[in-house]
Amino acid sequence: MEFEFEGRTEKEAIDRAAGELGLEKDDFDVEILETQKSGLFKKGLVRIRVHVGNFTVNSKPKHHSSDTGGEMEKERIGKSAGKAVFGEPAPQNDFETKMVEFTSGLIERMGYPGTITVLFREKYKLGIKIESSHSSILIGKKGKNLDALQLLLNIYAGRLGKEDVRVILDTENYRIRREESLVRLAYNVAEKVRESKGSILLEPMNPFDRWLIHTTLNDIGDVETKSEGDGLYKQVRVFYRGLK
Repeated sequence: MEFEFEGRTEKEAIDRAAGELGLEKDDFDVEILETQKSGLFKKGLVRIRVHVGNFTVNSKPKHHSSDTGGEMEKERIGKSAGKAVFGEPAPQNDFETKMVEFTSGLIERMGYPGTITVLFREKYKLGIKIESSHSSILIGKKGKNLDALQLLLNIYAGRLGKEDVRVILDTENYRIRREESLVRLAYNVAEKVRESKGSILLEPMNPFDRWLIHTTLNDIGDVETKSEGDGLYKQVRVFYRGLK
């Protein structure tokens, strides 16, 4: 399924898509259709197309910011999600127990055993943490092994009747370290593009990593980004546009 959204910035458009569709930002792919930088007499505008895979959409998207129904839906989702709860690593219910046991059995059968605990819990999100001497292997190149394991956990959660719960898998704080690394990469590439007045095509990335690159560089006036390619792992091109 495909939907289109608008916002004053790319982040606002993506946040609106996530809120109105009831999905996490890494649950859908984003294609930038139009970018208009803000000027003295006009507001910025970013139009995106959202590609949704096999996820349940909670509401029909509304494309007008004044749409009361859309705002009410976003408010409902925000209130129901609640804040992440940290501190208790042991499973607190049957679902958490099964997810911990499944994760433990999965990595053991792979030959890389470790200790599995609950990292955080929300109403519609569950964080699972792996502590293992084989963490580097479980993460894999650019986190692809960890992403694959996380996908399996979400499939299993769906089979347990928890299709509305998003499972986040992490080890060695990889997710946070990866975000910091991508932000640094984005700024470094932007500087090189400015110097060369050309473009640089980055390596294939998953939807969330691409979103991070796009939003990091969104407010740099003389640099733009766009996704290229097909499939889940697309590439981001950073190119020089000059000031207008």
